[in-house]
Amino acid sequence: MPLMGFVQQIGTGALVTIQVAVLAYLLALLIGTLFALATLKRRLVVNIAWQTYASIFTGVPSLLVAFLFYYAGSGIISSVLSLAGLNVTIDISPFMAAVAALGMVYGAYLADLIRSAIQNVPPGQFEATKVLLIPRPAAWVLVILPQVLRLALPGMTNMWIVVLKDTALISLIGLKEIMAYAKLASGVTKEPFIYYLLASAFFLGMTALTYFVSQRIEQWTRRGYRPVAVKGPAHAL
Repeated sequence: MPLMGFVQQIGTGALVTIQVAVLAYLLALLIGTLFALATLKRRLVVNIAWQTYASIFTGVPSLLVAFLFYYAGSGIISSVLSLAGLNVTIDISPFMAAVAALGMVYGAYLADLIRSAIQNVPPGQFEATKVLLIPRPAAWVLVILPQVLRLALPGMTNMWIVVLKDTALISLIGLKEIMAYAKLASGVTKEPFIYYLLASAFFLGMTALTYFVSQRIEQWTRRGYRPVAVKGPAHAL
C-alpha cells in the first residue's frame, strides 16, 4: 500500500479515537454527575452502591475492564435480560466495550471531582436561591452548576486528556483506532518512526486544542465573578 494510503488509514483511526474518547467521556460525566448528586447526602444504600462501584472501577485497570466487557459483556447482558423474561442476544463490539470501559472507570474519578466542586460552592448560594424562591431545578441549572463547572473545570480538562490517551490501550481488544493503524503501517513499511510520529502529533494536537477550548470555557464561567482579595492579616493579633 502506498504511503498516502497508510496516512489515510491513520486519519480514519484518528476519527475513531476521537469518537471513542468523546462518547466515553460523556458517559463518565453522566455517571460521575449522578453519583456526585446522589452521594451529597448520606444514605446507606447509595453509599454502599457508590463504595462498591468506586472500589471495583478504580482498583481495576481500564484495559482489563475493556477485556471483561468485550469477552464477557454479551453473556452478562443476556443473563440480566433473561431474568426479565427477554431472550435477547447482544453482541459487544470492540467500540462498545471501549466506550463502556473508559466511561465506567473514569466516571468514578469524575464523581469525586464533581462532588468536591459542589461542596466548595459557598453555602450562601444555596440559601440565596431558597430566599428568592427559585425552583430547585432552575437553581441547580442556572446558579449552582455554572459555579461547579468553574471549580471543576481544571480537573475535568485533565480527566479528558487522560481518557483520550487511554484510548491507545483499546487497540488490544481489536479496535482499529489510530495506534492500531500506526502499528500496522510501521510493520508493513518498516518505518515506525514516521507513523508513530504522526500518532504523537495527533495526540499533541488534541491536547493543545483541549487547553485552548478549556481556556475559553474558563473565561465564560468567570463572567461576573470577582474573587475577593484579602489585604493584610486575616485576623488581628
